[in-house]
Amino acid sequence: MRSPMQQSLLKDQMTLYVFVSVLFAVGVVFGALLVNALTLGQQQDLVGDVQLFVQHVQDGVLQGGSPTFWERTLFHAKWILLIGVLGMTVVGMPLVLVLDFMKGVLVGFAIGTLVSQHAWKGLLFSLVSIAPPNMIIVPALLIASVSSVSFSIYIVKNRFLSRYGSLSHPFVAHSSTVVLMLLIIIGAAMIESFVSPLLIKWAAPLIAGATNEL
Repeated sequence: MRSPMQQSLLKDQMTLYVFVSVLFAVGVVFGALLVNALTLGQQQDLVGDVQLFVQHVQDGVLQGGSPTFWERTLFHAKWILLIGVLGMTVVGMPLVLVLDFMKGVLVGFAIGTLVSQHAWKGLLFSLVSIAPPNMIIVPALLIASVSSVSFSIYIVKNRFLSRYGSLSHPFVAHSSTVVLMLLIIIGAAMIESFVSPLLIKWAAPLIAGATNEL
């Protein structure tokens, strides 16, 4: 059986998971709605960018393989490490939440752009291009964020306010979580590098056909 302290910690963790998940979801909605706030010229620029990307896919210009793998691994690792370090600084804890929201905005804006331009075809394209790696990336970011926020709260409650409790165990737990998330995002980078290009190439004709009709 869990002790009252363990039960309290588990409850706090669950609350944080719900909070950061809702924050991310709000970011996704905000990003999707942000597409409608763009001017006509900005929307036309986005249409041109999507058309150019699809053309590159069909021409075989889209890169994949090892170079892309290391590039995407480094990109996602920077997010994880930044979240982990911000949690250790305590004062950076609000920025962790900002990063979660911004990640949601980026995902929502990308999906919203495709759906607004190509309806269900855009949704299908987003499912094969955006969803697969983010099914790993988003949970990893949220887990790292909860660990960072928990560590910051622990420092404030047990070191700054009351000055009791050991800092070594929470620090090791937080560091271990960040390292584990770094290992997990390698899987997301592999999907982006070796699987997503194939899926995008398969779905590109849908977007190309819809773009030509505009």
